[in-house]
Amino acid sequence: MSLALPGGREIDAVVIGTSAGGVEALTMLLPHLPAGLAAPVFIVLHLPRERPSLLAGIFAPRCALTVVEAEDKQPAEAGTIYFAPPDYHMLIDLGPQIALSSDEPVNHSRPAIDVLFESAADVYGRRLLGIILTGASADGAAGLDAIRRVGGVTVVQEPDHAYASLMIEAALKAGPVDYVLPLPEIAGLFTNREGGMGAVTPRPGPA
Repeated sequence: MSLALPGGREIDAVVIGTSAGGVEALTMLLPHLPAGLAAPVFIVLHLPRERPSLLAGIFAPRCALTVVEAEDKQPAEAGTIYFAPPDYHMLIDLGPQIALSSDEPVNHSRPAIDVLFESAADVYGRRLLGIILTGASADGAAGLDAIRRVGGVTVVQEPDHAYASLMIEAALKAGPVDYVLPLPEIAGLFTNREGGMGAVTPRPGPA
């Protein structure tokens, strides 16, 4: 099952970035991703570097898709949700496959959303869907704009409905986005095969 995008566009991959309030937001989104989704989903959620991540274990029982913590050189497979591990940047490389990096933090974060989004934009181009959710830093703004510049689809959570809006507002200031939606409507992008994003009204950011 592919995403129902306007104009018959097909999406090969989804990237999601979030921080403060992100676990709660993802709890409202990821269980709605349907089994058979014909795209991998890559997620950066800012985490404490010194502790193991429990995210794969938390979300696996709730989701129809396979949920794993990403590993270096792991092939990117459709129908799988990949969480970036603590203290490693997650990049998408040719293959496509995952690459983990211990390079310096970006926007004070490792993993950084910008690193994931920019590398995925290089690999997937206009067939990439990027989503920014609640967060309390500007990480992800440049990455979402990189997706826009290669012709991918860009979505942000409605800031008035977010636990923390700084990350969303930074993305909106960086450039126009295709859709600004509350979480239930973002979930609807994956479940409404008839209308998809054509069933909601876009609110572009500043030009």
